[in-house]
Order: sequence, then C-alpha cells, then structure tokens
Amino acid sequence: MTTAPSPETDEAPQPAIPAAATRPGPWRPLRPLVLRLHFYAGLLVAPFLLVSAVTGFLYAGSFQAEKILYADRMTVPVGDTKLPVSRQVAAAREAHPEGEIAAVRPSPEDDAGTRVLLSGVPGVAEGHTLAVFVDPYTAEVRGSLEQYGASGALPLRTWIDEFHRDLKLGESGRLYSELSASWLWVITGGGLVLWFSRARARRKVRGSSGRRRTLGLHGTIGVWAAAGFFFLSATGLTWSAHAGESIDELRTAVGHATPSVSTTVGGAAGAGGGHAEHGGAAGPASGGPGAAGVGLDKVLAAARAEGLGDPVEIVPPADASSAYVVKQVRRSWPEKQDAVAVDPRTGLVVDVVRFDDYPLLAKLTRWGIDFHTGTLFGLANQILLMVLMLTLVVMIVLGYRMWWQRGRGSAFGRPVPRGAWAQVPPHILVPLLAVVAVLGYFLPLFGIPLALFVVVDVILGEIAYRRGGRRYGKDATAGVD
Repeated sequence: MTTAPSPETDEAPQPAIPAAATRPGPWRPLRPLVLRLHFYAGLLVAPFLLVSAVTGFLYAGSFQAEKILYADRMTVPVGDTKLPVSRQVAAAREAHPEGEIAAVRPSPEDDAGTRVLLSGVPGVAEGHTLAVFVDPYTAEVRGSLEQYGASGALPLRTWIDEFHRDLKLGESGRLYSELSASWLWVITGGGLVLWFSRARARRKVRGSSGRRRTLGLHGTIGVWAAAGFFFLSATGLTWSAHAGESIDELRTAVGHATPSVSTTVGGAAGAGGGHAEHGGAAGPASGGPGAAGVGLDKVLAAARAEGLGDPVEIVPPADASSAYVVKQVRRSWPEKQDAVAVDPRTGLVVDVVRFDDYPLLAKLTRWGIDFHTGTLFGLANQILLMVLMLTLVVMIVLGYRMWWQRGRGSAFGRPVPRGAWAQVPPHILVPLLAVVAVLGYFLPLFGIPLALFVVVDVILGEIAYRRGGRRYGKDATAGVD
C-alpha cells in the first residue's frame, strides 16, 4: 500500500483562463525564481518557524496564566493606607537578608503587592532576581519567586520566554529564533508575489480539490495574515543577536538611539551613604540602600513630583558617585517610560528623560517590541498574537501538505525545477542581487543560509547536468502554478 497521493485527486479541472490573464508581464520571469526560493525556504525554515509559533502561542497565553497561578503572591486585600516603601523594603530584607537589593517596584494598584528585587541570591539563575512580594498595607511578606526581565516575568512565563527565544540553549540557541525572524518576511513576501501573480481563476478554493485546494487555502490564509507575519518578523529582529546589533547601530548612526537618564552626581556621597549599604539589611527607618542618604521614600516622592505615576521601579545607586534611578515600567498603551535620576544625598532630581522626547525610531522600537510580546494592548494584544501563531501553524501544515502532494506517486514531494535565475533579465537580476547582498550583510541569518543554499543548489545542479539531467532554463517554468 502506497502513501503517495493519487494522481486522480491531485487537481480538479479548472476553468479556462482568459488569454489576457496569462500574457507575460515585465516581471513574469521573476515568478519561477520566487517560487523556488519560497519553496525551499518554506521547506527548510518551517521547522524553526513551527517551534517559534508554538512557543509564541504559549507565551502570549502565559500572561493570564501567570495572574492565576501566582495570585496569592501578586494580589493583596485592599486596605486603607499603604505604608512607606522603606518599611516594606525593611520587611522584605528581614525575611530575605541574602543578596543585594537590585530594584524596588512599589505597589502599582490598590490590590497589587510591592516587589523587592534581590540580585546575587544563591540558587537564583544569573541575570535573574528574586522577587519578594510584600503587602503594602501591612508589610507582610507573602512569598518570593524568581523573576526575569523588564516585564517582570515570573517562573512560568520566564521558562516559556527562554524556550521561545533560545530553546534553553543560551546565546547559541538564539540563532534559531533569529533564523525564523530573518526568513519569515522573505517567505511571506514571496508567497504574496506568487499569489497575486497567479491568474485570478487559479486562486479560487471553492470547487477545487487535491493540491489545488490546498494551494488555495494556503494562499488565501497567507494573504490575510501577511501583515501580521511581516510585523512579527520585523519586531523579532529588533532585539535578535546579530540583526538586532545592526539595527541598533543604524539607529545610533541616525541619532535615534533610545536615550537613557544620566546617573552621575557630583562628589562622593556622605559617610555610609551612596553605595555603602547597597543591599545591606536595612532597619525600618533606613529605607534600604543609601541608608545615610535621603532614603527611598524621599527618592520616590521626588519622582512623583516630576510626574512619574505608577508603575515605577526604583534602582539604587551603583556606586558612591551615582544617583538613584526611578523609571516608569508600564508597557501597555499609552506607554509610561519616563525616568529621573535622584541625588541620594539631597533628594534632588539631577536628570530627566521623557518618553515624549524619544526619537521616532526609538518609540517605534519600543511599541513594536511591546506589541510583539503581547503587552501593548493587554488581553486583546495577546489574543491577536495567539491567533497569528495558530495561523502560522496552519500555514506550515498546508505548505508541507502541498509538498507531499507534489510527489505524484512517490513518498515525497518533487522539488521545483532548477534554472529559474537564468530566465531573469540582467537589468532585473543585477539590482536584485545587490539588494540581496545588502540585506544579507545586515541580516546574516538570512544571507548566510541563502548563500549556502545557492552553493549547494549549484553543485547538485551541475551533478544532475553531468548525469544527463535537464538543462537549465528548459524546465524553469514547469509546475509554477
């Protein structure tokens, strides 16, 4: 019994196509080349995209799951008056004297706890902090959890995030996600070119069967989801390992880097001030780090006077000549990303950075990343991402099914014929190669795999030619529909 599709069910009879619809246009020779690139890129990159889609779906849903799973720590009964932040920090340090205070996130809502973030805690992964949850009304410590990243991800979301980003393999694992982001836009763009360059009669799904129906579904769904795929690809590249570095360099070169608040203050802090007690066990009146200075309460008050509303994060001075940094950490619309630096000796604001003053590209980067991670528009954003991820999974499954259906009597699909590049006129091919070279330089996980594919394809083609295979060019347009 064979597993190959039956030739009789591969395609249903199609309606006649008007001659005008099949008349070659100036860009018609590009279609076989785009088809070959789309076919092989989809075939080889799809497994990476599938992992990205599944883990991305789980990540988008983890925000709501996190609220349910850790509700006993994250939420508190609403009381009458919140205690000073210094008392809450002191309670956290009494319960957890280990490590150093990395930051404090005061309760942003009436029913939300305060988070005191500790770094250097034994058993906590490098780059992560221990979040100690404190009831802002009673200073009761409600528990602690490991936390990661600026979005305050707790263990569930952190695990999914790291698997989505690097397969839990560290920096080397990030190549997989960058490869996915580098090729998603190429595959999507190629699919759009192929879909809209087909005669209208051949795009129809209704009344078709076999591979023609699979192709119709694949194309129709892809057209509707294309904008979302382009967006995910672009925003995913902004903080990837290699392409992200190129993007940062470009933004810096044009003066659109993300600004940061200056933390330098004149002179050294007073005895026992500044960094002297950074992370030490603070007494109730000390306010934690910078005990001999103005303390956390006055630092927070200074930030409030500059208009920094909740949610905020207070970062203690890095050394004796540095200031406290109080920054807004809201990443839902409208963004709150203002930051101030406060002198630990005087409590005066020494520098201010407003999100409204960010350069345009810095704002777009911030909005794009937050939409990509599902925080910009909250639950609606997360649902949209989950739908996009499911759509991408369906597209991949349909793509592989088309490949299988191209087999026509064999267990695996036939490849698209070689030689398509030979059909492209030089006045189109040369500029196209120049564009591809530039993109390959800035997006190495696009350029390197493409170059390897071309080399391998040329070698295999030469071997087939020497064995008496079909000449380049003769079969280049075969099966493009």
